[in-house]
Parts: sequence; structure tokens; C-alpha cells
Amino acid sequence: MKPIVALLYREFLIRTSGIWLFFDLVLPLLYMLTFGIAFDKAVGMGMQTAGTTVGYNAFFVAAVLSMSCFGSAINQSYGFFVDRDNGIFYEFLTYPMTRGQFLVGKIVFLALLSVVQCLLALAAAVAILGLNIQLEWLAVTIIAVIIGTAGWFFFLAIFAFLIRRNDLFNTILNVGYFVLIFLSSMFYPLDNVPDWFRSVSLLNPLTWHTDVLRYLTIGIGDASTIMLESLWFVIFLLLSFWAAVTALQRAV
Repeated sequence: MKPIVALLYREFLIRTSGIWLFFDLVLPLLYMLTFGIAFDKAVGMGMQTAGTTVGYNAFFVAAVLSMSCFGSAINQSYGFFVDRDNGIFYEFLTYPMTRGQFLVGKIVFLALLSVVQCLLALAAAVAILGLNIQLEWLAVTIIAVIIGTAGWFFFLAIFAFLIRRNDLFNTILNVGYFVLIFLSSMFYPLDNVPDWFRSVSLLNPLTWHTDVLRYLTIGIGDASTIMLESLWFVIFLLLSFWAAVTALQRAV
């Protein structure tokens, strides 16, 4: 446990050394208060999804949580480039800890940060937007947020370990970010989109994660479909962790 605690302390010092921690915690609220409120006014009477009419603010809450997990994972994976440039990355690998412990230490801090982001976003949804969030599912929602953050962190870490050029990594991140979020169920329901769009979106882990969070927060979705998407995302998490550990060993 000592290597993991040491990594947690290092990540805490890095995040609190400037405005990064404040930015991480406020970002989900900015998503909700800008995209959510603006689109809610544009949609007007609400939107149809899974046979239910729901306001856009309520629909968008799950997207805020999912996008925050994805964004935090991007920031944390980019930190590997910073550590590699200043030599800390290779120094860490000489310490008495396994490659798995190195990744777990990183993700534990990120998971704690995501939990705080989730609680702040849900509190704002209830207090500011007046939404009816299923608080009885709060514990499960927090678990889903942690699993989502871990899955994306391990997946993005694979590219961070294997790609040496900073510009190439940033290009892949930016292109992948926009493709994944817009080819998902984040901003709009998939009920009335073209068949090819729906088929691609249903293969997107962001869709799985967002659908699960939407079911947990506002109760929208089919329970059997949500269980299947949960299973697929857990498999995605496990495969990403294995691939990240393998990529880390190849990067040495």
C-alpha cells in the first residue's frame, strides 16, 4: 500500500499547486450551466427518449458526469508525457512497486476526484436546476463514475505509453474526443438518428457509460439493456487495464 499512498500524495500536491484542482471541480458545473440550460431553452417542451418525454437538463445530467470522467482521464493520461519529459516517469519505474501498483495509484486519486465532481454536479442539478435526481441510487452512481473514470484512464494510458511525440498524442486525443462524444448518446437520444449512426454509437463505450448514468440518475432506459451495457463497459475496463500494463512494460 505504501507505493500507492505515495502516488496519491504526489498527485494531490500536483493538483493543489495551482488552479488545476479548482478547474477540475468546476468544469462539470460549467458543462451543465452552459450546454444544459442553453439546449433546454432550445428544445422547449422536452425530448422523447426511451418512450418518455424528459427535459433536456435532466437528459444532460448523465452526459455531464460521463464527460467529466472522460475529461479527467484525458488530463491524467497527459501527465505521463510531462513526467516522461522531466525524467520522473522513468525514475518511478525504478521504485519498489509493480507496474500495476503504479497505475492503480494514479487511478485511485483520479477516482476520488471524480467522486467529488459527481457530488458537486448532482448537488447543482438539484439545487440550481431543480431536477429530480434518484438519490436512492447515489451509491451505485458513484461506483459507475469510478468505473467509467478508470476505464477511460487505462484506455488513454495505452496511447500515452506507446506514443512518443507530444503533438501526435494531442492530435489523437482531440480527434478521438470529438468523434467519441458526438457519436454517442451524450447530447441527443438515439431513437430517431439514422441507422448507421445508431449502430456506430451503440459500439461506443461513452454511450454505454452515459446510458448507465442516465438510468441511475433519472431512471430513463431499459433495465436489461443497461445491464448489458454495464457488462460491456466492465470488460472494456479490464481489457484496457491489461493493455495499459503491457504497454507500460514495453515503454521502458
